[in-house]
Amino acid sequence: LEKSSNINTPVPTEEPPQTINPISNPVVTSPSPTGKTPIPAKTQLQKQSAKLIHIRTDTDIELPVNLSVIHIGKPNDRVPPDIDISGFPDSEVVSRSHADIRIEGDSYYIEDIGSSNGTYVNNTSLTRGNRHKLRPGDRISLGKGDLVSFLFQIS
Repeated sequence: LEKSSNINTPVPTEEPPQTINPISNPVVTSPSPTGKTPIPAKTQLQKQSAKLIHIRTDTDIELPVNLSVIHIGKPNDRVPPDIDISGFPDSEVVSRSHADIRIEGDSYYIEDIGSSNGTYVNNTSLTRGNRHKLRPGDRISLGKGDLVSFLFQIS
């Protein structure tokens, strides 16, 4: 075996290729025409949902998120209800076409649509055709005597 006399001489080596890690979730924004930073819109996951809680039976009724007008009442030939009250106790005081809940943006409104026995929010009678803006915790009564009542909730 031959000994090398260049023991201290470094042996040239190739440098390993550099690895560049990609930036996770790159964000590219361009200025808006107004010069203000754009604000991302709510995603479907962030959309709020609302429900009615039947007070006597503690039954939750989720309001349909795909409708802007939700019809409340009992089965009929004219406008089938989106929320059918016929299975609840004392539902005979509820009209077939009783009330509508209208959704406008993040706001919910209730309106009596000509029921026989009236619609009440927090024990105050609604005049037919006048909309009332609902707030979480509002008590909605369909018909007289507070027999068919719900709490309005937003989550």
